[in-house]
Amino acid sequence: MPRPKCRRNICGMPDKNYFKPRGIPTVALEEIVLNLDEFEAIRLADYEELYQEDAAVKMNISRQTFGRIIEAAHKKIADVLINGKALKIEGGEVALNEKKPCGHGKGRTAKKD
Repeated sequence: MPRPKCRRNICGMPDKNYFKPRGIPTVALEEIVLNLDEFEAIRLADYEELYQEDAAVKMNISRQTFGRIIEAAHKKIADVLINGKALKIEGGEVALNEKKPCGHGKGRTAKKD
């Protein structure tokens, strides 16, 4: 029996949750779903430029689990960009962390050494 999946901490819900190529009707596009934990991993690692260890702590998961999540997210985003698919951000086992504001859209933070 597999171990129960624990909820991953995310800092907030994205303001925009759907992206598609311009000029192609939505009904004609294949849709890829990016889970909220994958979105948060992208935000922490690529936008905030945190090391995987630090990002994993913020999400309350192991560094190995963070690595698997970020790898899956990168693969989905590459598929969307290369093959012209739609991207929908939703779902997943997450817990909203309301203790600290995450600063969506407030610019980058400095990279930790």
